Order: sequence, then structure tokens, then C-alpha cells
Amino acid sequence: MKLTSLFICFSVATVLSAFTVYPAFSQNTDSSEFYFQKGIVEKTAKRFLVASSSFDIAILLNPHYKEAYLESGYVNLAMRKTDIAMIQFNKVLDLEPSNTGAVKELMELYYNYRQYAKAKEMAGRCSDCLQAEKIKAMCSYNEEDYVTAIKELIRYLASNPSDAEATYTLARSYFDLGNYKNAVPFYNKAIVLNGEQNTWTYELGLLYFNLQDYKNAVLFFTKAAEKGYPRRNDFVEALGYAYIFSGQAEQGEKLLLDLLEKGSDNKELIRELAQTFYNRGMYQKSLDYCQQLMQVNMQDGKSLYLAGLCFQKMGQKDKGQGMCDEAIKMDPALESLRRKLMTGF
Repeated sequence: MKLTSLFICFSVATVLSAFTVYPAFSQNTDSSEFYFQKGIVEKTAKRFLVASSSFDIAILLNPHYKEAYLESGYVNLAMRKTDIAMIQFNKVLDLEPSNTGAVKELMELYYNYRQYAKAKEMAGRCSDCLQAEKIKAMCSYNEEDYVTAIKELIRYLASNPSDAEATYTLARSYFDLGNYKNAVPFYNKAIVLNGEQNTWTYELGLLYFNLQDYKNAVLFFTKAAEKGYPRRNDFVEALGYAYIFSGQAEQGEKLLLDLLEKGSDNKELIRELAQTFYNRGMYQKSLDYCQQLMQVNMQDGKSLYLAGLCFQKMGQKDKGQGMCDEAIKMDPALESLRRKLMTGF
């Protein structure tokens, strides 16, 4: 009797449990709709975990319920469970390949996952999506197809001229192709649209530097620092040379000497300073740095040769010529440099 009673109690509990979870168990479609609507209520209340469970039950009861897969994808996105969201959105496309909601979400998810080929595929299937044209262009840029990226970005910006990110990417596309002149106006426009981007400002400074517009290089390097761009050694070195090449030798030299005090490669930086001042026609300055190098290594033929050139430029031709001859004895490779200077080839 005890075993019989126990079995009856267990059976009743099982039935009641099934009834609690599946209030209309014999009618799966009705039950699926019930849990779907329950999920919508929970989603609206931003109880996403409960909503997700409700949508899961709706899908279990009706594996072809595309609306439940779609809503499940949305709530998993809200919970930042992007892998699960991608699975659910792809289930929607299995059931309805033209579903715009699922295509749009997958387009953005694939782009964020750097799966650019898939992102472009989704963008091509989502002609009504606002970001489809931009994402195709951004994918082309990230795939280093800069020519295509430029065409697509120009087309997109024609109707979205205030998009700072797209404008910057167009500038970068030109920059990465080495087309600096076309890059400049788009960098300037991007900075106007979003003035907080200190990296964009620094890159514009580099662009002007490469174009030998050193005054603008100084201007935008300085602006980048004011906006919080880190003053690392490479930044300070670029700014220092921009100052020197723009005619502000004192400011530039000070910055570069500060780098020397911080332990930068003394020999190479001093050599660059010597060559820079020589190229700028500041021969005494160049000579000073040549002498510093020769104090470290009296067999430094390159420094001796440059010092000889400085003396020649300063009117002491015989002395300078003798130093150049001595330098060539130390380093015969310098003979080709002298030949190039004399012939221009």
C-alpha cells in the first residue's frame, strides 16, 4: 500500500509540474504563443534573462517559430550574449531568408566580429538598412581594398556628409594609398565633425609633415597634444623636427635634446641632428653635433665627412676638403657620396 501511494503521489506531482510548465501541453501551438507573449512582456520590462527563457520554451514547443528566434536574438544581444544572438538570427534566416531584422543584426554583428566577407554579404541583402552602404565601405577599407573603399565612401557621404567616422575612413584610405593631397581635406573635415579625436589630429600633423608643410605639421601636432594625445618619444621627435624644418630651430632642438636626456639612442639622434642642420644650411650647428660624434668615436668617417662639408660651406674649403679626404680613407664607401654630390647623380 505504501509503494502504491508513493507512486500515485509521484505521478500527480509529475502531471502538475507538466501542467505548470506547459499549461496547454496537448496544443503546442497555443502553448508556444503563450510563452512567446510572456517573453515579450518580460522583454518590455527589461527582465531579459526571464524573457530569454520564455522564448526558449516557445521555440521548444514550435521549432518553426521565427518570431521567437528573432526576439530571442534581441534579448541575447541586450545581455551581450552575441554568440547566442548570432545563432538565433541565423535560425530566422533559415526560416525566412529575406527577414530584414535578422539580416540587419547579423550585418552589424559580423562587422564587429571582423568577419568582413559575411558582413558585406548581409549588407548586400539589406538594401533598406540605413548602415548597409557604410558597412560595405568600411569592410572594403578593413580588407585593405582602398580603391573600392574610396568609391563606396564617396557614394555614402554624398547623402550622409556629417558622418565623421566615414569621413575619417575616406581620409585614411587616401593616406594609405599615399595620396596625401586628397587625404588632407577629408582629415580636416573629419576633425571639424569630431574635434575630440586626438589621433585624427596627430595623423593630420604627420600628413602635413610628409607634404613638407611643416608649419601646419607643428600646428596639428600641438593641437593633438592639447587634446590629450600621448607625448611619446616618436611624437616628440616628429614635433621637434617639424619645428626645425619650419624655421623654429630653437624650439625643435630643445625637444630633441630632451629626448637625449631621457636616454634615447644618442648616437643616431645626434647624427640626425647634424644632418638636419646641414640640410637647413645651419652649418655651425651641424658641425657642433659632428664634433660630439667624433668625440665618442674618432674613427667615425661619416661624421668627419659631414664636418668637412660644413667647413667647405663656411668658406674653409681646403680644411674641409682635407677632412673629407681623410674620412674616405676611413670609410671608402663615402667616395660614392662625394661623386654624387659633385655630379648630382
